[in-house]
Amino acid sequence: MNQEKILVIEDESEIRELIQLNLEMNGFSEVLTAADGETGLKIAKNETPDLILLDIMLPGIDGYAVCRQLKANSQTASIPVIMLTAKSKEMDVVNGLDLGACDYVTKPFSNKILISRIRAQLRNMKEKKTAKTQPHILKRGSLQINPIERKVILHDVSVNLTFSEFEILFLLCSHPGQVFTRSEIISQIKGNDYPVTERSVDVQIVSIRRKLKEWGSQSIETVRGVGYRLKLDETA
Repeated sequence: MNQEKILVIEDESEIRELIQLNLEMNGFSEVLTAADGETGLKIAKNETPDLILLDIMLPGIDGYAVCRQLKANSQTASIPVIMLTAKSKEMDVVNGLDLGACDYVTKPFSNKILISRIRAQLRNMKEKKTAKTQPHILKRGSLQINPIERKVILHDVSVNLTFSEFEILFLLCSHPGQVFTRSEIISQIKGNDYPVTERSVDVQIVSIRRKLKEWGSQSIETVRGVGYRLKLDETA
């Protein structure tokens, strides 16, 4: 039985009830629901769920505004948000990610995929909490990253990365499963005033993949039209 608390903010009752049933059947015992953004925000602040599933097309306050308010409030800012969207346009997805959502699922979606994405993000949050209290070498499969010494080891062999390549790799590996837009990568590794084009991020990703060989090509995923993320083992 999963102890995590999940909040579902979805205005369509059939979808909301189906998601709740699916979560409960997969061991999530505490599922909170809201049919609109305003109610969802109140529940999020009062109950502090471990993860929020947030529909974009909500009556009144839409999902973008809800996400913006969640991330602006220190009480709810760290709660991972997965966007549920019927919008498949690239900019709609980018907008959600830029506001702080960690992932998105496009309707209609597979229940198995939704559950795997939820579990992946919950595992990621646990790893972040552990890392804050117990600093350690970051391990992703056969890859090891030492952030203090700025060393990367793959299959027990040292890999020589440039400063920016290391920063990008460490960012992706520190947030497995989270999609980063190119502008977010630039902002996170250097600050908003860093004079680099988004194209340069693509070039550095190509270089990282080349240096990390099979691991790089299999683990660093291009999210078409959006950005990049480190793949999660969603079956774990």
